[in-house]
Amino acid sequence: MNNPSQEAIRAKCFHPSGTFVEFTKDEIEQSIPSRFEQIVRRYPERIAVKIKHDQLTYCELNKAANRVARAIIAQRGGEKEPVALLLEQGSSLVAGILGVLKAAKLYVSLDPSHPCVRNRYILEDSQAGLIVTDSKGLPLAAEIGGNECELLNLDELDLRFRDENPGLPLSPHTLAYIQYTSGSTGKPKGVLQNHRNVLHSIMTYTNGLHISADDRFSPVRNWFIALLNGAAAYLFDVKKIGLAGLAPWLTQEEITMFFSIPSVFRHFIESLTVLEKFPTVRLIHLEGEAVTKRDADLCKRHFSPDCILVNRLAATETGSIRWYFVDKGTQIEATAVPAGYAVEDKEVLLLDEASQVIGFNQVGQIAVKSRYLALGYWRKPDLTRAAFLSDTAGGNARTYLTGDLGRMQPDGCLEYLGRKDSQVKIRGNRVELAEIEMALLGLPAIKEAVVVSSRDRFGEERPVAYIVAVRGFEPVTGELRSFLRERLPEYMIPSVFMFLEALPLLPNGKVDRRALPSSDSVRPELEKAFIAPCSPVEGELARIWSEVLRLERVGVNDNFFDLGGHSLLATRVICQVREVFHVEIPLRVLFQNPTVTGVAIEIAKAQAKTVAPEDMAGLLSDLESLSDEEAKRLLNRETIEKVLRPS
Repeated sequence: MNNPSQEAIRAKCFHPSGTFVEFTKDEIEQSIPSRFEQIVRRYPERIAVKIKHDQLTYCELNKAANRVARAIIAQRGGEKEPVALLLEQGSSLVAGILGVLKAAKLYVSLDPSHPCVRNRYILEDSQAGLIVTDSKGLPLAAEIGGNECELLNLDELDLRFRDENPGLPLSPHTLAYIQYTSGSTGKPKGVLQNHRNVLHSIMTYTNGLHISADDRFSPVRNWFIALLNGAAAYLFDVKKIGLAGLAPWLTQEEITMFFSIPSVFRHFIESLTVLEKFPTVRLIHLEGEAVTKRDADLCKRHFSPDCILVNRLAATETGSIRWYFVDKGTQIEATAVPAGYAVEDKEVLLLDEASQVIGFNQVGQIAVKSRYLALGYWRKPDLTRAAFLSDTAGGNARTYLTGDLGRMQPDGCLEYLGRKDSQVKIRGNRVELAEIEMALLGLPAIKEAVVVSSRDRFGEERPVAYIVAVRGFEPVTGELRSFLRERLPEYMIPSVFMFLEALPLLPNGKVDRRALPSSDSVRPELEKAFIAPCSPVEGELARIWSEVLRLERVGVNDNFFDLGGHSLLATRVICQVREVFHVEIPLRVLFQNPTVTGVAIEIAKAQAKTVAPEDMAGLLSDLESLSDEEAKRLLNRETIEKVLRPS
C-alpha cells in the first residue's frame, strides 16, 4: 500500500488491548494443523468457537479435531485424498475441517441447504470416497453418497479414538481443500488450494487488519482467520434467525470484527434505530459485492468514531487482491467505494483485448500476478491453462485472469468496474448465469432461456430469467421455482421470470440482451388466482410485501418466494411486521407460512396471550360453528382487527 492517508487509517486498526503479533513470512512454510497446534499451546483455555450457548476452547476444539482425524485414518488409511464434509455451520464443521487436514487429506465442503443434485455432482467430481457428517445429516449423506461413499458420523465416535495430535508430517505444498464455485459450463468447478497459500492468505489478513487474540469475530466464511490467530469465532446464523436479533447479539457478545457481504450489511443497517450503537466493533469487513458510498455513510452513522470500514476485493483463485480503508474522515467522491491499494505479494495488471498491459485511467481486465495463487481447477486442465498463465520470464509467479474490469488511478488506487462476461456476484456468491440457463433448459416445457442480472430497489444484483416456452406447455412461476430448487442453491433462483414469444436476436444470431424487456412490477403468473386482502391487517401485510418486493399488488394466498422473495427480503418483512404490529415473530414463520394469510394467523397467535378472557371466550364460541377455512377468515377479519390494529 503506497497511499499515506490509507496507511494512516490502517495504522489505527488495532485492538485496544494492543496484543497484535505479526504473522511472519517464514510462518507460511508449514501446514495449517502445525500453525493451529501452536495457537492451541499458546491459548489453550481461550474460546475458539461459540454458537449460541455452546462453546469450545482451543484445547477442546483441538481434541475434537484429533479424534476426527484418527477416525478418518482408521477408516480410510493414510492416502492423500479428498474427504467431503456435510455439516451445518458450527463447531462440528470446524472440528471436521481441522480433522480432515490433520489426517493429511483435503476437504470438500457440501452445503446441506443446497439441492441433492448439486451436492451429488460435487461429490462425484471431487472423487471423495468418504463423507463426514453427523446424525442430522446422515440421511442426506446416505442419499447423495449412494453405495460409492463411506460415511463417518461424528456423533458416534467412540472413545477408542484418542485426542492427542496425530503428528502426521505435512509439507506446505500439501493439498488443503477443493472449493467449488459456479461454472460457466453449467456445472460447478473446484478451485484447488494448498496449505502454504491458505497460510499466506491468513498472514495477509493478520498483518493488514492487525488481528489480535483478543478479537471476537462475527460469522466469517474463512474460520482460519480467527483460529490461526487465537481469536474467537462467533456464529450468528442469519439464514435461520434473521437480522432482527443481530444488533443485540453484536453488543452482548462484544464482537470486535464484523465480517459481512454488502447486501446483508445493507439490510441489517436499514433495520436499525438511531439508538442502536456498537461500541466494541472496531472493524467492519465487507467483500463479495460492490460497496457503495451510501454503505460507508451508514457505517459512519451507526458505529463508533473509531470503527473502520474495509472494502476487500478478492477472488477464490487469488485471495485478497486489494483493499480500501474508510474511517470517519474519509470522503468518498464516487458512487462506489474504490477497490483500493495493493496487498502484499499480489501485483495487479490491467490488460486490453490483446492481453497487453495498459496504463493509468484506462479500462482493462484485472489480472493478478503472484506466487500464491490457487493451484488451478480440479480435474480441469484446459480451464486451468486458460485462466492461469505461466511466467514468461521463467519465474515462480503466475498470472490469473479474473474476468473483472478495472481502472487504475495514477496513485495506484484500483477502481472495480464489474464483470466482462456473464458472471455476477449475488449476495456475495459468485454465479455464472450460464449455469442457471442450463438448469432451466433441463425442463422439457422450456424451449429457450436467457438469464441476465439486474439491480433491485436496494441496488443489489438479482437474476432475471427470460423464457420461451414450448407452445401449449407454458409453466407457471411456482413450477419453475420448484424445479430449480431441486437443482440450484436458493441465491441462484431467478427473482423474476418473464415469458416471451421469442428472444430478440442480433444479426449474427446471438441473443440481443440489450433488447430484452425490462422486468417490471407486475405480479407473476402463479398457480393460485389473485385474492385481494379483506381485512385491514391483511391489507397492511400485503402493503409491506408489495413495498419489499416492488410489486403492484399481492394476494393473500400468494407465496412470498414465488413472488421473487428470498431470505434477505424475508428479514425485511419480519422487521416491518415487528414495527407495525408490535409482535416478535421468528424468521422461520415466513418460510413455514409464506402467505399473507399465514403470517396474519401467526401474528394473531403471537398476540393471543394479550386478549382479554371475555374476548377470547366469545371468539372461541364463534369459531366452534365454523369450518377451518371460515375460522381462518374470521380470525383475520375480526380478531386481528380488534387486537392487532396497525399503528
